[in-house]
Amino acid sequence: MKSPVYPCLWFDNNGSEAAEFYSSVFGGGRVLSSSPLVTTFELIGTEFMALNGGSMYKMTQAVSYTVYCESEDETRRLFNSLRKDGKVFFTLDKYNWSPLYAWVEDKFGVSWQLDASQTTHAQKIVPTLLFVNGKNGRVKEALSFYEEIFPDSGTYFSAPHSPESGMPDGALLFAQFRLKGKVFNAMSSAMPHDYDFTPGNSFVVECQTQEEIDYFWDKLGNDGKYSMCGWLEDKFGVSWQIIPAELPGMLSNPEKAQRITEALLNMQKLDIGILRNA
Repeated sequence: MKSPVYPCLWFDNNGSEAAEFYSSVFGGGRVLSSSPLVTTFELIGTEFMALNGGSMYKMTQAVSYTVYCESEDETRRLFNSLRKDGKVFFTLDKYNWSPLYAWVEDKFGVSWQLDASQTTHAQKIVPTLLFVNGKNGRVKEALSFYEEIFPDSGTYFSAPHSPESGMPDGALLFAQFRLKGKVFNAMSSAMPHDYDFTPGNSFVVECQTQEEIDYFWDKLGNDGKYSMCGWLEDKFGVSWQIIPAELPGMLSNPEKAQRITEALLNMQKLDIGILRNA
């Protein structure tokens, strides 16, 4: 089922190729729509957008996608497929949090955590936010911020850092939560890292009305940074796209796509009326 909140991956003009690759690697994967700018695809029931944005931004490990695999054999199969021409951050092995786990970056730069642990959620691919450096003690704050904004939200469970980590009392190591029915993970690390959130990974919020666009634009952008074309960074640096639900369909119309794209480039917050009349 299509979710009103879903990930967008920023590619250097090879998004369609990446979507085809993922659709072949994941059982039941399929491309939903494709245009020169945007390709949408579905993997195990989770929708993704692939954006041909050029070389301006890169994806980082600060956003990864945890795949709760059906079996250890499935975990091995995905590991062997996704690691080719990519990088391995955690080799495939048993860890104290999973009977079989790996963390890899594929040849397109997307990070995947592959986990043979069982999950009770129907959603098997879960976007995972990693809070690092000065943000590593702010996971609980982030959960409160997001859950106050999104309907159908709440925390499923959370786990604090151990006392030996050197983190402040109550700082969260891991949490699983939902926003608008979409399951997310949040993690933090006490170690220094040379990466952070970037627009290379963003989250699309599809809105039915202009009032809904106005609401999410104002709330998520509070104390953050507004950009063009419906993009913003929240106060934690996570990127969001606040768009009308009908926008992907508009962009797939070859007669209107160019005019709509030109209109988008002149907006910060999107205006449904202007886009419809473009």
